Amino acid sequence: MKMLIDEHNIDLDAIDISESILGSRKKRISLKPLRLQPVNLQLFADSGDKTEKATPKKREKAREEGQVLQSREMTAAIVLLCLFITVKIAGGYMYEQIYAYFKIVFADYSKLTDLFTVEGLIKLFIDLLLRFLKIVAPVFAVALITGIVSGYAQVGFLFTTKTLAFKFSRINPLSGFKRIFSLRSVTELVKSILKIVVIGYIGYSYLADEAKNILNTMNMDVISIAAYICVTSINVAIRMCIAMLILGVLDYGYQWWEYEKSLKMSKQEIKQENKEAEGNPEVKAKIRQKQRQIALRRMLQDIPKADVVITNPTHFAVAIKYDPKVSDAPIVIAKGQDYIALRIKEIAKENKVEIVENKPLARTLYASVDIGERIPPELFQAVAEVLAFVYSLKNKGRVV
Repeated sequence: MKMLIDEHNIDLDAIDISESILGSRKKRISLKPLRLQPVNLQLFADSGDKTEKATPKKREKAREEGQVLQSREMTAAIVLLCLFITVKIAGGYMYEQIYAYFKIVFADYSKLTDLFTVEGLIKLFIDLLLRFLKIVAPVFAVALITGIVSGYAQVGFLFTTKTLAFKFSRINPLSGFKRIFSLRSVTELVKSILKIVVIGYIGYSYLADEAKNILNTMNMDVISIAAYICVTSINVAIRMCIAMLILGVLDYGYQWWEYEKSLKMSKQEIKQENKEAEGNPEVKAKIRQKQRQIALRRMLQDIPKADVVITNPTHFAVAIKYDPKVSDAPIVIAKGQDYIALRIKEIAKENKVEIVENKPLARTLYASVDIGERIPPELFQAVAEVLAFVYSLKNKGRVV
């Protein structure tokens, strides 16, 4: 031992001193426990913020649930504008019909003998109803058609009963309280105030310009006053409806922004939707793996039918079958590399299928011919020589 120490020039005193120093240090050093700082792992994950545009599937689902882009302000403005324009255009016709009916009431109804009987009252009611429908039919028709067209232009054809389904949130006081003091409620309040101010100003400015004409009505007869009031009211209403239509267009832009915002999706939601549409990748991988296993099993079952297996000899193996009744050229019925090549050769040996080593031909067949395909013409000569050799071994007496 001492010879080894002397041979390597090791100083024992220095070792003792270093050990004593280390020992004393070990006594003085106290290991304090490490304080681990907690880290929020969600910072490294998807935050869940809805920043992505809605996919077509999300839009279709929202539409089925009744969540569509529509501005009721614009629809109401269009209907009212068309309504008052119709009244202005058909006002003369409506006046004539009302005037003619009052003449009949005061001139002809007094001559009826059965006016105060049940049959007479029914007849009078039916006549009154028909004449009323005749007078207001243009207005009702325009309002109905305009409402349908404007609604269809915004939403299209949609029939759903999901909006009628019962939801507890609709009667929940807490949810209702939140809706009252939400940003949407404040926005609707601002829109209503703006609409009242604009429409009120338009009505006031028009009537202010008509102040002189209004004072001149004191010199008119009753019919002229009534006609002036009707014309003035319709003109004011049309101007108000035009202002409402402009506000409706602005409201449509706001509704579009809010609709797009409500449909936005997070990246995680898009990934989940893609998984549902395309299938789970793990499941698809398992399906592909199962398909490969089935194809491999079917391929291995066809090896006993082969005439010859051409090998590399260790890396590639290609099984070939030639049947003139099926094809005019040999067909590759199995091929494999490494482990599968080894398995092909084992099955070939078990079923006494000839195995021929030809490195260039095996590599070329493996790379250029798929399973079930015929041998290309440029390889006819090489494959024919192999088959001829195999047939000569089996003494089949047939040369290809």
